[in-house]
Amino acid sequence: MIARSHRAWRDDHAAGLLAAAKETLALWGEGEMNFAELGEDIAYQAGQALFLNRQIKQIDERLANLYADADPDGIIASAPGVGPTISAVIAGRLGDPHRFTSLAAIRPYSGLIPQLSQSGISKVEANITKAGDPLLRETLFAAADAARKVDPQPAAKYQRLMAGDRHHCSAICHLATLLLTRIATCMRNGEHYVLRDVDGTVITETPGRTIVSQRHQLDPRRRDHVRHKLMHQRRNKAGQESQESPRAPTSQPAQRKPTTSPHVA
Repeated sequence: MIARSHRAWRDDHAAGLLAAAKETLALWGEGEMNFAELGEDIAYQAGQALFLNRQIKQIDERLANLYADADPDGIIASAPGVGPTISAVIAGRLGDPHRFTSLAAIRPYSGLIPQLSQSGISKVEANITKAGDPLLRETLFAAADAARKVDPQPAAKYQRLMAGDRHHCSAICHLATLLLTRIATCMRNGEHYVLRDVDGTVITETPGRTIVSQRHQLDPRRRDHVRHKLMHQRRNKAGQESQESPRAPTSQPAQRKPTTSPHVA
């Protein structure tokens, strides 16, 4: 074991393997495990896995060819967080960006913008509309979550949103619409996506990751605090709505006003 592991594994690892082997034999008992049949089952499952891998490879090659025809300059793929599969999905689901009247009209098409509940005196943002194509919405969400780890500008935006007690998913939806708008702008102008620092300096992916990790890294405890705070607010709101009716049961003790006799001075 020392020789095979290049001196990384020693006696303690060997003892662990022997103990695991003894536990396996004790679990099945003598003569109850047919290792020949087990080997056949493993070989059959391995064959299925190899067959699926070949199919996935063929689909990936077909996607690459279709994407090359739809976006020969690779403009969509130049955006951060956008890999071969996501770029093909965006190209196929978004289509020609010139068919939209403006860039502002592209954002509602993604279904990632919040619904507005507006009256004469208030304006409240609710959940996202979920209009448009669900696959486009899913891929943009994944791409934005990856882009904020490379691109300093979305990373800084995410940091500001989370500092304002925004939920993680809500912040990523905001970044996804921003990413979609930038990709559509690049497609309209026929230009590749350019990574920039928050001051506008052009950078590459490696310095972008360094800048994000050094300046725009969010404390994981902050994210957990926001999640628990929003959950507590939702529970309180649900409790208040259930008690809006005067006949609705309440878990709080009834508060009675003290009564006084009219004869008492």
